[in-house]
This record gives sequence, structure tokens and C-alpha cells, in this order.
Amino acid sequence: MTEAAGPLLHHAVASWYADHGRDLPWREPECPAWGVYLSEVMSQQTPIARVLPIWQRWMERWPTPFDLASDTPGEAVRMWDRLGYPRRALRLWESATVMVERHDGEVPSEHADLLALPGVGAYTAAAVASFAFGDPHTVVDTNVRRVLARTITGQQHAAASLTVAETRLAERSMPGEVGEANAWNAAVMELGALVCTARSPACGECPVAHLCAWQLAGRPEQEGPPRRGQTWHGTDRQVRGRIVQLLRESADPVTRTAIAATWPDDESKVERCLAGLLEDGLAEQGTDGRYSLPS
Repeated sequence: MTEAAGPLLHHAVASWYADHGRDLPWREPECPAWGVYLSEVMSQQTPIARVLPIWQRWMERWPTPFDLASDTPGEAVRMWDRLGYPRRALRLWESATVMVERHDGEVPSEHADLLALPGVGAYTAAAVASFAFGDPHTVVDTNVRRVLARTITGQQHAAASLTVAETRLAERSMPGEVGEANAWNAAVMELGALVCTARSPACGECPVAHLCAWQLAGRPEQEGPPRRGQTWHGTDRQVRGRIVQLLRESADPVTRTAIAATWPDDESKVERCLAGLLEDGLAEQGTDGRYSLPS
């Protein structure tokens, strides 16, 4: 298959999704746009299994953008728990504030307004437009790119980063009918997440193996895109995480000495990471010199 996805591919993927798509609360018809928005931000670079309990806690505590905007950014960071990349919690709080100030406390339905929200990029804006409002913008994540690379272009791996050619291919691959296009967005992402995986694709379980250009070519091996480094111990990200966790778990502001104890092997690294957290707004220093989550 060398052209963009056709009706046979669309139908096979949609039928598979109807039977095998995961039962997630933000996919329920009654889920508000705010719930969809939270799920898309939380799911970035994060497994769904880790997202689900945090999403549920957020929806219980802050069921609307107004509820989150009325609380403090520090509480957003605290409730983020160990989900990773805590700046996303701050961006969610900022987005909720913008929704209250400019959109009557609602998630905006216009794609351009979604793109204007703090921390929202092309993927998130398209996903929320499609999944929350039925506006079929082309959703392109790593899973979609991998499925299209294999089924249509016959390549084992997608490019190391999103290319113009991949974006155009994804746009051409969308069904023409609105409802089918939105269903395709969800289904092709799920196929990439569950079956057409990066390292161990389950081709024997794939509903489109008989249409897949890579499979029909004999699954030729190719050099994959460079793997991201997996080193974690001793990185600035780990040290920042320890400092944020200390602030999150402390009922009262903490001293510089307590922060230094989070990574006693390298005082300069702690100082650098603390300065970064202050600059990013993930921590603040009080008049007494102690530190806390942002108020």
C-alpha cells in the first residue's frame, strides 16, 4: 500500500477499535470536555495506567476549570503526585485560569483558542478538538506515525521527529466523513498503543496485517531512530523530582538544609535544580528564606 489510508484500512481499524479499545472514563460520551482536556495533557509521555488514578482524583477535586482556577498552583503540583514533568500541572492551572477569564469557565471549542492555551501544542489542540467537540482535526502522535509508516509507506520505524511529510500523510489518511474521521483518530492511536508497538509489534493480532505494506514486504529490518537516553540516576530531572516531592509532602515550608539533603552527593547540582524550579514557578521562597510549592 503506497497511498494514504483507504476505506478498507479505515473500516478494519475502526472495527477492531470497537471491539478492543480500552474502556477509559474520558472516552465515555458523558465525559465533559474538561475531562478530555485533562487526559490529553496528563497522557503526554506517560503510561495510561499511571494517568488514570491521578485523572480521577483531579476530576473529583476540580470537576470544572473554575474549580481548579480557584485553587492555588501549588495544590495542582501537589495533586500531580509522581506523574512526572510537573510543569504540566502548572500549565493546567494556567489554562484553567485562561478558560475562566476568556471562555466563561469552559474549555474552548475552537481549535485556534485551544492552541492559544498555555502549554498546548498541535497534538493536544487537535486531540481535544476531535475527541471533545467532534471537530476532526488530524491527530498525530508517535503511535499514529508508526502505524502509518508501516501500513502505508512500508517503513518499520517512523522518523526520529515529526516531519512535514508525515503530517501530510496523516492528513491524507483521514476519512472524509466527520464521524468516521474522529473515530479514525481514536482508533489508529489505539492500534499503535496496543498492537503496532515500537519494539514488539503483535502482527498476528493486527486487523490490518493483510493490508500493511511493511508486513507484505516481509517486515524488512531497518535502522531505527536514535533511542533516547535512559539514564536516570543523578540527572537534574531526578534531583528536581526529589525536591518537588519534598515540597509536596511537607505541610510547612522547608529549609535550604532540608532541600540539600535530597541529594547530599552534589550540592552544586541541588543549587542548580532549585534555581530552575524557582524560575519555572514550581517552587517559591518565602520572606523567612524557606521554600514551598507556589501559592
